[in-house]
Amino acid sequence: MTAFFRLLGEGFRVFFLSAGLFAVLAIGLWTWWLARPFDLPASSPVDWHAHEMIFGYATAALGGFFLTAVPNWTGARAARHVFIGTAAALWLAGRIAIFWSGLVPPVVVAVVDLAFLPVLAAKIATQLIRRPKPQNVMFLALLAILWTANLFVHLEWTGVTGDTAQRGLHAGLYLLVALIAVLGGRITPAFTRNAMTRTGRESGLPRSFAGLDAPAIAAAIALPLATLAALPGAVTGTLALVAGTGQIVRLAFWRPGFTRAQPILWSMHLAFALLGLGLILTGLAQFGLGDPVAALHVLAIGGVGGMTLAVMSRASLGHGGRPLVAPRPVAAAYALVPAAAALRWMAPALSDLYLPALLGAGTLWVAAFALYLLALWPVFWTPRLAPDRTMP
Repeated sequence: MTAFFRLLGEGFRVFFLSAGLFAVLAIGLWTWWLARPFDLPASSPVDWHAHEMIFGYATAALGGFFLTAVPNWTGARAARHVFIGTAAALWLAGRIAIFWSGLVPPVVVAVVDLAFLPVLAAKIATQLIRRPKPQNVMFLALLAILWTANLFVHLEWTGVTGDTAQRGLHAGLYLLVALIAVLGGRITPAFTRNAMTRTGRESGLPRSFAGLDAPAIAAAIALPLATLAALPGAVTGTLALVAGTGQIVRLAFWRPGFTRAQPILWSMHLAFALLGLGLILTGLAQFGLGDPVAALHVLAIGGVGGMTLAVMSRASLGHGGRPLVAPRPVAAAYALVPAAAALRWMAPALSDLYLPALLGAGTLWVAAFALYLLALWPVFWTPRLAPDRTMP
């Protein structure tokens, strides 16, 4: 079996590799553009940056996760080489179309970019049919909302509407946050509980409460819907505050203190905490308290970036048959991403140092994902060494 054929043999390989490469290339290029603006073939460099981190980087991470996790949940046959290769090609075509959007007809860009998520959702649906549990089937609805948010962006870019792109971008980010509230709220305490029981602990384990989880998750899911519906800022702000507070309270019962010596665990706890904090800052900004763009970057970098990095690295190690211990470069990457989020959040208050802070945040992000690629590059290309042991 050639290395390339192996790369297309499991969803986590090609998509987690693609997500890492894109994280480095896209933010590397964006940071370079900020430092010394130059002509890009994208119709708007700012729009390209915002769109591609939400609908480019994050959808690659989602593709790798769902194509790996859903067969484990349902016992269905995993996607084969042809499908994985086709899906990866569609994702890549979307990235190329958006990058060259200044030279390609907007309708063509929209058609190409909107193709990936429906194909991914269709494959997930065929696998979920085997065991159609509501808590898993709901992900199809969430992916549909994410696709709709992207559609809102393209409707403005194609001239169909005049003011939907920003709503689509914000709703897309909020939907990613909702997915993490659901998925992160499932796997973070589960992985922590497993680690604790392996040490012989039988009490004081992470706990979840339906009465707490339900409103926290419901508010997180309602936030992108309210954004797409253009509800008043007081509504979206309140939803963000409720969702953020709910995530922080949930996390308090997951025994974060136990994870101090295990980067592969504390990275997930820290990312979830930043998700909650970012939601709270976003909610406050809707009421005029704080910078709204800085708050969104806490969500995007610390919450979404931090959790996807943590989950991608853990899943790659586990499904590659490696020990579930973060290599030192990956552990360093876990620390660099929240540092990038903190620096980007502080940037508006740094006055003359605003641009250097932006460049510093971008550099930290690029360094984090470069370390991720450096450490896990062999995992994506070489045979599995042992049985899977990562997805719950």
